[in-house]
Amino acid sequence: MKALVALILLVQLPIHKAVPAAPPAPLGCDDPESEAAAEAAVNYINGHSHHGYKFTTNRIAAIRVVPQGPNNDIIFLELDLLETKCPILSPTPLANCTVRSFAEHAVEGECDVKLQKVDGTFSVLASKCHSHADSSEDILKVCPECSLLASLNNTEVLETVSAALNDYNSKTTDSYLRLLEIGRAKIQYHPGHIVVAEFAVGATNCSAKEAKANVGACQLLPKDQSNFGFCTAVMVKRPSQDLQVDCQLYGHQVPAPDTPLLSRPGVTYMHPGQDISAALAPSAVGVTNHNLGLAHNNPVASESSSSEILRSMLSAKSVTKSAVAEAPQHDKVPRPVGFVPPPPPCPGKIRHFDI
Repeated sequence: MKALVALILLVQLPIHKAVPAAPPAPLGCDDPESEAAAEAAVNYINGHSHHGYKFTTNRIAAIRVVPQGPNNDIIFLELDLLETKCPILSPTPLANCTVRSFAEHAVEGECDVKLQKVDGTFSVLASKCHSHADSSEDILKVCPECSLLASLNNTEVLETVSAALNDYNSKTTDSYLRLLEIGRAKIQYHPGHIVVAEFAVGATNCSAKEAKANVGACQLLPKDQSNFGFCTAVMVKRPSQDLQVDCQLYGHQVPAPDTPLLSRPGVTYMHPGQDISAALAPSAVGVTNHNLGLAHNNPVASESSSSEILRSMLSAKSVTKSAVAEAPQHDKVPRPVGFVPPPPPCPGKIRHFDI
C-alpha cells in the first residue's frame, strides 16, 4: 500500500524540462579574448611583411565570432594599426617598438583578418590589409613647421641615400653594405634645407676594402649567414653642407619555425654605375610609404577569399551599427542619479591616437 501511495505521489510531481543554455554574450572589442586574437593577427601580419616597418594595434574596430564546435571558433577581426619605428627586419620585440608620433607624419594601417581558435590556440587563415600616411593637411594644421614625408624616389632622397651609403662603406672596416630598400624620407626647407632618409641594408661577402677592387663581385650573404641592418642619413644642404649617417646591423637572425625567413626583401640591388632608384621595390616608386596591403591581399592556408572576409566583416559592422542605433531606446528608461551607461562593445578604445 505504501508503495502504491509513493508511486501516485511521484506521478503527480511536476515535470521540469531542461532549459537550453543561453548563448554566450558577444565579445566586446576590448575583451581579453579579443585582445589575444588581435595580438595573434598583428604578429602574423608583421611576420609576413617584407617591406617598411612593423605595425601595432591602435584599435580593434570590430569582431565577430562564429562557433564551429566545442573549443573551435572562427573569428573575424577589423583592426586599425599604426606604424612603429621598428624596421620590419629588426629583431626588436613589437612590445618594445615606439609608435611613430602624429607630428612625425604617422602611417595608419587597416586590416580585416580571419582567424581560427582551437583549444585556445589562434591561427590566421586569411588577411587583407592596406596602409596610408596621414594627409599633409592634417599634419600642417597641428604642426605648421613639421616636415612631411617625401616620395621614396625623390631625387634629393636618392642622392642622400647614395652619398650616405658610400660614406659609410668608405670608412668601415667591416663588411661592405648594399642597399635593400628605402623605408621613409622627409625634406625640410626652412629654416635650413635638410634631407632625412631611412633605409635597410644587407651585409655582403666582401669587406669594404675588397669592394673597392671589385664591388660587382660582392653579393649578399646566404640565408644561413644573412646579416641585415638599418641606417639613418641626415644631409644638410643649406645654410652649410654636412652629412651624417648611422647604421646598425642586427646580426644573423634565426627565425621561428613558423615564420618565413625575411632574408631578401623584394628589391633589386644596386650595381656599380646603376641608378639607385633601381633599389626601390616597384611598389615604392612615387609613393611616400610602403603599402602594407601588398603583403596580405591573398588568403593563406584557407579556402576563404578576401571577399568572404569583407562580407563577414560587413555583417559584423551592420550588427554593431544596429546595436548602437538601438541604444537611445534604453536611454528612455529612468536611471538613478549618477548612472553611467556602459560603453558600446565595439569599436574598442584607441590606444595611441586617432588619424
